Amino acid sequence: SSGINAEYGVCSMFTAHYVFNWGKHFDQPLIYPPSFDARVVLYPVVRDVRNYFSWRQADCHINNLYNTCFWALVQMGNLSTSEAEKRLNGTFSSDKNEMLFSEFSINYNDVAEIYRKGSTLIWGETACDDGRTRKILQLLTSDIIGDSFWLEHASQLDNSLSDPQ
Repeated sequence: SSGINAEYGVCSMFTAHYVFNWGKHFDQPLIYPPSFDARVVLYPVVRDVRNYFSWRQADCHINNLYNTCFWALVQMGNLSTSEAEKRLNGTFSSDKNEMLFSEFSINYNDVAEIYRKGSTLIWGETACDDGRTRKILQLLTSDIIGDSFWLEHASQLDNSLSDPQ
């Protein structure tokens, strides 16, 4: 199916760019070949699309909060990675926020949005010198769970996906 071909194509292209550009961002050599996952998901109604993206953003937040705590414990708290993992076992978000603030003076709300919310790519338009417009890919790091994102960017969803009455 074309969805699977697109999935493989995007994942393959991302992997190639990741390896190709590694040296521009890191001073050490790439030791192991990277492996990435991709999915193409078809949802029947807009509500399901929104729920999926909301879940992905919430998952990004949960993972980043854990990782922020984990590396604070290792780098600033001088714990081993095993000790840090054990310390975080069974904690809730409120526990992690309190740990960051009370032990490391880190207010998680001050962590850059790109880490707390992840990145969202959407199609936008820009004006050309000749008066025409062209589509451009825009990187956003804002909240996509609430209604304001979807009201502001309603054009991102195909009208044919409208929820049935």
